[in-house]
Amino acid sequence: MHSAIRMGLIGEFNEQNKAHHAISAALHAASDGKVETTWVSTESVSRNALAEFDGLWCVPGMPYRSADGALSAISYARTHRIPFLGTSAGFQYALIEYARNVLGFVDADHQKSNPTASMPLISPLGCALLGVKARVRFADGSLIRSAYRSPESTEEYHCSFGLNDRYRRLMEGGHMIMTAIDDQNGVRAVELDGHPFFVATLFQPEMQSPNALVSAFVRACERRRSSLVRAAS
Repeated sequence: MHSAIRMGLIGEFNEQNKAHHAISAALHAASDGKVETTWVSTESVSRNALAEFDGLWCVPGMPYRSADGALSAISYARTHRIPFLGTSAGFQYALIEYARNVLGFVDADHQKSNPTASMPLISPLGCALLGVKARVRFADGSLIRSAYRSPESTEEYHCSFGLNDRYRRLMEGGHMIMTAIDDQNGVRAVELDGHPFFVATLFQPEMQSPNALVSAFVRACERRRSSLVRAAS
């Protein structure tokens, strides 16, 4: 069986997007070059395309060519217990996928792509976070706090949309946990309780390399790869 860690990057590669280059560098730093990355366009997402990967990263780059493709990849990672990291737009669509497919809010949508959405779960931030670095505080017992080994961190953003506070309480209380909050009490990261590794952040940890969260993600992918190797032997 192939021994390298296979990582699927969900999104459309853009030469001008600094985060897309930073992701490869962050994964390389976290794994000593042992991660093989494959870009999977949201237009080509399928069960067969995703099944070969040890981890899935839904990358920044809104709008995706196919929002449904991005949501399908996130759903696959959630239901098949594949390690998942979503950053920036990946965070936004992880919330939409959970709201639609777990909580039953089928009208939950992104207000940038659907300005007239009846449930604008993702809406413009009160203050755009474009190139901003700001402090986030991590919830006790969370994967993200364990990864950073710290109650807080200063993180970089390149976004202007986030969770609409009107729907925050609807999202809380289930398996999705709000695990990073900023100084304005905005939700900046979530994770799924009971999943091997499912973390989504509005901030972009890939912009700091090496990064503790990316390293924790890679370790989760390594554990999955090791379990598959043992099962095949």
